[in-house]
Amino acid sequence: MSALHTTCPYCGVGCGLTVTEGVLKADNEHPANFGRLCSKGAALKDTLGEADRLLTPQIDGRATGWDEALDLVAARFAATIAEHGPDSVAFYVSGQFLTEDYYVANKLMKGFIGAANIDTNSRLCMASSVAGHVRAFGEDVVPGCYEDLEETDLAILIGSNMAWCHPVLYQRLMAAREKRDTKLVVIDPRRTATCEAADLHLPLAAGSDVLLFNGLLVHLAQSGALDQDYIARHVCGFDETLLAAQQAAPCLAAVAAGTGLSPQALLRFYELFAQTERVMTLYSQGVNQSLSGTDKVNAIINGHLATGRLGRAGMGPFSLTGQPNAMGGREVGGLANQLAAHMGFAENDVDRVRRFWKAPAIATRPGLKAVELFEAVAAGKIKAIWIAATNPADSMPRAAAVRAALEACPFVVVSDAWPTDTTRLADVVLPAAAWSEKDGTVTNSERRISRQRAFRTAPGEARPDWWMFAEVAKRLGWGEAFAYPNPAAIFREHAALSAFENDGARVFDIGALAAGDDGAYDATAPLQWPCAKRGVSAGPRLFARGGFSTADGRARMVPVGGEAQSLAAPNTLRLNTGRLRDQWHTMTRTGRVPQLMSHSEGPSVTLHPLDAAARGLTEGGLARLLSAAGSTILPVQISDQQRPGDVFVPMHWTDQFSSSGAIDSLVHDKTDPISGQPDLKGSTVTVEAVSPLWSGLLVTSAPATPHLGEAVYWSKAPLNTGFAFTLVGWTPLTSIIASEDALRRLLQISLEAELVSYSDPKRSVFRYAGLVEGRLTASLFLAPTGTNLPMRELAAGLLGQQLDPIQRLSLLAALTPAGGPQQEKTVCACFAVGADRITAAIQQNNLKTVAEIGATLRAGTNCGSCIPELKKLLRDAVRNGQALAV
Repeated sequence: MSALHTTCPYCGVGCGLTVTEGVLKADNEHPANFGRLCSKGAALKDTLGEADRLLTPQIDGRATGWDEALDLVAARFAATIAEHGPDSVAFYVSGQFLTEDYYVANKLMKGFIGAANIDTNSRLCMASSVAGHVRAFGEDVVPGCYEDLEETDLAILIGSNMAWCHPVLYQRLMAAREKRDTKLVVIDPRRTATCEAADLHLPLAAGSDVLLFNGLLVHLAQSGALDQDYIARHVCGFDETLLAAQQAAPCLAAVAAGTGLSPQALLRFYELFAQTERVMTLYSQGVNQSLSGTDKVNAIINGHLATGRLGRAGMGPFSLTGQPNAMGGREVGGLANQLAAHMGFAENDVDRVRRFWKAPAIATRPGLKAVELFEAVAAGKIKAIWIAATNPADSMPRAAAVRAALEACPFVVVSDAWPTDTTRLADVVLPAAAWSEKDGTVTNSERRISRQRAFRTAPGEARPDWWMFAEVAKRLGWGEAFAYPNPAAIFREHAALSAFENDGARVFDIGALAAGDDGAYDATAPLQWPCAKRGVSAGPRLFARGGFSTADGRARMVPVGGEAQSLAAPNTLRLNTGRLRDQWHTMTRTGRVPQLMSHSEGPSVTLHPLDAAARGLTEGGLARLLSAAGSTILPVQISDQQRPGDVFVPMHWTDQFSSSGAIDSLVHDKTDPISGQPDLKGSTVTVEAVSPLWSGLLVTSAPATPHLGEAVYWSKAPLNTGFAFTLVGWTPLTSIIASEDALRRLLQISLEAELVSYSDPKRSVFRYAGLVEGRLTASLFLAPTGTNLPMRELAAGLLGQQLDPIQRLSLLAALTPAGGPQQEKTVCACFAVGADRITAAIQQNNLKTVAEIGATLRAGTNCGSCIPELKKLLRDAVRNGQALAV
């Protein structure tokens, strides 16, 4: 049986997958990953169940049919537009969309409703990169390709924990490094897993990136490393940009003072850049999510334009995209300040798209960007909003204010595949088809278009997003413009628009794909744009010989002399948010996979030892974080890998998975003035100790979260047989175990169920088990803080089983029967290999290298994101007396 080829739905690497008789594997031939997958991609098979899926349309919580739901959506939007005008409605969409979904939603809002109030969660991750590209190149174009990772001699990673967030690309870089001795510089306030392989780590002060790269430009000029010929032929603005850099960074000492780096480290970095022809600068959210994100992007690009180092093998600025189709969304105008096909709101662009779409009421000015959009909802200016494939109740800055705005909004529609904190706020919920159930295309970070192909039938009444928007458009009277029989028809129109009256003015041109029939679309192999004419390729790299999308064909160097910084007030710390290795966004998909929760079972706040000591915080204790926007309580991790003055909290956990809720509830709503991208890494918080009195473990087969009160921290993790809740309380246990009724509610067992217990009030140790017909349905363990709790795996392994007397005794005594499961920290999520097992293998087999660990246990042989931890375990073995081979 031939394999079906599709594309992973997670990050912007765009890894290929094959599906053969229901078995998912990495695609050995896809040019993005060549047979590798990260831990999330490798676990996709475990996300395909229908448990907890949205299966039917709902109106005010009542199940209904599609006709009633869509009729209501169309009627409410039509009435709102008639009474308040087109600017009173909005769409908020997602980089989880396929390009075809994006195209239809954008066409409906901008072309036919006649407002540009459609923005996307890509605003939160890529808008500054878009703005920087447009300022420098005249168009949102990434000039390089993944092959450059194998060709570069110096890779600079800035604001990117690539080893965890883009591990497949990171392993491509590491493999190439073995062959050509590529130097690696990592620029990040934190010492992340990516730094483990770095030749140089620059832990710069947050917000000082522009100063760092202005200093680089000054050094390049002083050391004679400029490409004067390239500048003369292809660049404008060099003199003004260099002058601004000289004023901002007059000397090495000034850069050192502003960045917090030593002059020696700065000079080493500058000399590496100046002396190396093949330089790649790869950047991600640490650059983009900033008050000065656009300036940071242009400061990076300035160095490459000044040296002519772009468009050739192994060199250039490279934006590492966060979402699977952020690039595709940008192609079809998914951002509120864009029109489709890389056009803007200039009069001639508006006229061109108007004529192509036959849309006389087309929007003529940009719409509201994400933060502005939800502020308009709160102010009552937006009276109807449709949110699709994203969860702004958790992911937007000032998330609590966003929730309040949606609660007050007269009409809220949410289309999604799973329940979220946002669907809870909707008047109408529409069940969306998920990955594996719908067809379309995505574009990855290197401009490569790949097909996502359906290989399963959508459950229940779930439908593709493009179909929902087209059906509403028909009900609004625009049926002829939205009469798409399938995604192939949408894509052909998208491709035709990219070529319409283009004549080389815009690099984005996929006109060669506009004439293919449905069969050609279905057979589309991964390819990079531009592809303007069939059989003619522009190659994987752009701009080596100029040809920028500007009136004169020249790139623009942009003066970026200063930058806005959100400085921490006295006694406050800067809150940095970001991703963990095995989680994705707000955990709608990954939070349901046990092996992906085994590396980090819950959220935490990480501080430097000096900051922790000053606040009386201890490892494993609790801390209260407060900002102007909100507060939360989190477990504490202390690490000297964290820069003093900063704290780090993962972005993923929500009300569905932890009492800490969405960390974005603490984040301020300040944005980059050019891109509108939120400053998700610059809020200030106060941090204070919370003294826990007791800890607990609840293991249950019930999916619901029990009510635990306001004085209990909890986090929820899925098990193969149920769910585990970690509990920590800072008020006496009496509120938890006040009565048998309270215990039964906590265990979620009925009055008929058997409740057995072990109590030691003197030591404040309490253990309970709920059984139905002798089968364990829940167990609860409570003890003073600092007391060891039973192993989660022991209780989890007994869930649903008929317990004999010895098993009951073992459970309540918190003992592990002989040969029972052992608890250890998972290091390799791809193959579920734990730290204890790895350490034992190192000792027993005298393993010396990561490769030997991989040969013995498979750990580190898939995505490689655990390799930094494997190296640490090897180093620990050295400290314990076992020598390693050099």
